[in-house]
Amino acid sequence: MSFNPVTKELVDALLDALGEHKVKQDPDILQSYQTDQEGDPKYHHMPELVVFPESTEEVAKVVRLANQYKVPITPRSGGTSVSRGAIPVYHGIVLVLTKMNHILKLDADNLYAVVETGVYTSDLQNAAKAKGLIYAGDPCSATSCMIGGNVATNAGGDRAVKYGVTRDQIYAMKIVTPTGDIVTVGKRTKKNACGYALEQLMIGSEGTLGIITEITVKLLPLPKYRQDVVAVFRDNAKALRLPNRLTREGIVAMSMEYLDYKAIQAVAEYLDVTAPFAEDFCVYVIMTIETYNEAYMDEQLVTIDEVAREMGAEDVRIIEPKSTIWNLRKNFGEAAREASPKYYQEDFVVPLDKIIDVMEAIPTFEKKHGIPTITCAHIGDGNIHTALMNYDFDDDEWKQKVEAFHDDVYPLVYSVGGTMSGEHGIGYKRVADFEKYTDPAEFKMMQAIKKALDPNDILNPGKIFDLEQK
Repeated sequence: MSFNPVTKELVDALLDALGEHKVKQDPDILQSYQTDQEGDPKYHHMPELVVFPESTEEVAKVVRLANQYKVPITPRSGGTSVSRGAIPVYHGIVLVLTKMNHILKLDADNLYAVVETGVYTSDLQNAAKAKGLIYAGDPCSATSCMIGGNVATNAGGDRAVKYGVTRDQIYAMKIVTPTGDIVTVGKRTKKNACGYALEQLMIGSEGTLGIITEITVKLLPLPKYRQDVVAVFRDNAKALRLPNRLTREGIVAMSMEYLDYKAIQAVAEYLDVTAPFAEDFCVYVIMTIETYNEAYMDEQLVTIDEVAREMGAEDVRIIEPKSTIWNLRKNFGEAAREASPKYYQEDFVVPLDKIIDVMEAIPTFEKKHGIPTITCAHIGDGNIHTALMNYDFDDDEWKQKVEAFHDDVYPLVYSVGGTMSGEHGIGYKRVADFEKYTDPAEFKMMQAIKKALDPNDILNPGKIFDLEQK
């Protein structure tokens, strides 16, 4: 597959279709869309054109013209991808969806909302909360990411332990197909046995199979009672065994988060705060419990305290939602990026009972390859974010070290039934590793779907896998 450059003829056609204020070629605008959250300039790619549609119909016009002129499109909403998912690898058009930012309907009686793709996730959460409801999707970047990007990457986040990931919050969506048709997939029903679940196929497809423009999401009643708890351990292995044990005891935490000692120190330094309990080695397991019944809340808290102390916790105590400990966890990514702009954040996920197998191997791999690491985790669902820190390696040495680290950690992750990405996606960042560790038959099926739906490879080429190289 090969692409054509953006021509004056295409620009004129887009100007005619969208209007001058929605089609931009200014060098400063092009430069601002050459990357997402990727801080290493060698991975940046400059688009040739940036467009800002304001409706599904306008998105469809852009896609049809891109097919006509064989020019690639990189869809983009908040641009918060940490997998290089919104970088225009093959230049072409960056299609920015931020002007499609309206909550079209919020039905409190029937527990759903209809939103455009450019709505900030936190705005949807706040709108639901104002009605006594909860939108349960909650990526850590909720104040800066947008709901369309959440759906495209099947974003996870803190609440996934109880409520699941973005996939579990979606009824239906309107999409523009890779050839420019407008289709609504999914239904606002509990059941649907009519053919393929196309809405589920689109979720997590990273903008390669369609451009999501409108989403119907599920809402839930807002729990009346909430408590945040931290269990402090001086023994890492004991902390890592806690999530599976609590699950067996019937604890349904909304979230269960983890920070290792090096992460606690690094984020505390970034925030210029004193980390509680961290005068000596410790790790945090941070939990949020939500219930509709006060007595049940008390029962859950008593069980957590008893089990955590039995498992070896030195201290178990209630904390405030905006406590120093929660702030340390929430600022993990910012602290890593500040200390090492070219850091590599892992996203592997494993079955709950296998967390300890991977987490206890990481220090061995760190020492073997000479890569400093700090680790946080959505420990309640087995999603581990180890940040490989590049303090002083040159590009070639860094590339070799990361690849060598992956040659050890990925076989381990897959051997225990895990995958390399739990919530960030493959993007452009993990293309080679994804092909290497994916079952060939499964990989072939994915390629076949992409080729069937996007014959010109127009949408987000170079992401997940690269048909250009096949």
